[in-house]
This record gives sequence, C-alpha cells and structure tokens, in this order.
Amino acid sequence: MKFQLQITTRDVPHSEALENHIRQKAEKLETFYSNIIGCRVVIEVPHKHKHQGRVFDVRLDITVPGKELVVTREADEDVYVALRDAFGAAKRQLEDYGRRQRGDIKAHAPVLRGKVVRLVAEEDYGFIETPDGQELYFHRENLANVNFDQLVAGSEVQFLEDIGSEGFQAKRVSTGKRHAGEGEEEEEEE
Repeated sequence: MKFQLQITTRDVPHSEALENHIRQKAEKLETFYSNIIGCRVVIEVPHKHKHQGRVFDVRLDITVPGKELVVTREADEDVYVALRDAFGAAKRQLEDYGRRQRGDIKAHAPVLRGKVVRLVAEEDYGFIETPDGQELYFHRENLANVNFDQLVAGSEVQFLEDIGSEGFQAKRVSTGKRHAGEGEEEEEEE
C-alpha cells in the first residue's frame, strides 16, 4: 500500500481481524485509482436511541490529488456489511474521479432522423432511410413511443444507430410526436 491509512474506532472494541479486514479493503482501492494519497477510516457506534443492539457507522475520507472524497454509511448492525458498503461506494467514487481526470466522458449516441421506406408488416420489421441514403433495418421490438401498426412508408422517425449481428440497424425508433392519451388531448377537426 503506497498511501497512509489511519483507522479510528469509537465505542468499538479493537480487533486485529477487523483491522486486517480494513487494510485489505483499503489496499484493494489502489486497483481502482492508483494515486491515493491517504485514507482515514472511522468506525463508530452512535449513541443508542430507541434501537436495540449495536449499530455501526462507517466514514471514509480518501485524499486524492486535488480533492478529498468522503463516503459515509450509517446504521448497519454488521460492521463488516457497513465496511463492504462504504468501500463499494468509495470504489465507484474513485473510478468516476479517475475517469474525469483522464477526460473519459460517456458519450451518448446521437439521435438520427430518417423516413420509413419499407414495412414488412407480416414479419414485424421494416427499413428506415437515413438522409445520406443508407437503409437501416428495424424490428417492432425496437420501437419507442410508437405503435408498429401506425407506421407507413414515408413516416418521419427518430432513432439511434446500433450495430447488430448483421450490420448497422435502428433502435429506439420513435415518431417524436405525442399521441392522444399521452398527456395531451387530441384536437378535434372542424
């Protein structure tokens, strides 16, 4: 372990097994983020209220370059469960912090537009033509907020492009319009 580890227990009897367990959990954090500077673990039993039995609170203060990450897990009857949960949350925070530092940002697929060019209704699939002339397959199960039976050739749709077993296809296909019964009343024609 390359970083300083401080373990503090309040109203919890000192145990070599507990301390070793904490050291192993803290050591494992380095696999998720290697530049940890320090880690302070505080385990305490808060004042008893109307709860029977012992309840453990765990707090982790993890120092990394430019930031201090804080994790608290409160009121668990098993100290090992409280530690597991706290270190699990710390792992996620360290991974997120590392991604932000590296500039790795989740990119969402762009929403594309196109027109339905063919429907094979008896087999529940069709094809969408993209603005650049490419045709993408879609299945009834790939529809979102639109009924397959309402689509006709020429219907304008929005979709996400995805790679399937036989090449690119459209998923989450929608018309982008709200239908009656979805929060808006249908206007009557005069």
